[in-house]
Amino acid sequence: MGKPIDTDATMAATAALSICESFIAMSDLNVIGERETLAVLEDAAATHRYAIPRSTSPDEHRAAAVLIEQIAECRKSARKR
Repeated sequence: MGKPIDTDATMAATAALSICESFIAMSDLNVIGERETLAVLEDAAATHRYAIPRSTSPDEHRAAAVLIEQIAECRKSARKR
């Protein structure tokens, strides 16, 4: 059988994804600027990168940082089109 589901971690991940989606939506609606949205994403990724050496679950922080960085890169490449 697979790894048991960590309900607290799942809720936190869902909340974080919702917040990220909200920033992107506000940027798409020109409520906040794209630069500010990218800054928030970059700060979030940096926070996870900073936590890696101090964490008991470094792989989770690394994965979160990579995902956030991918979202930011998608935003940047979409702006170039």
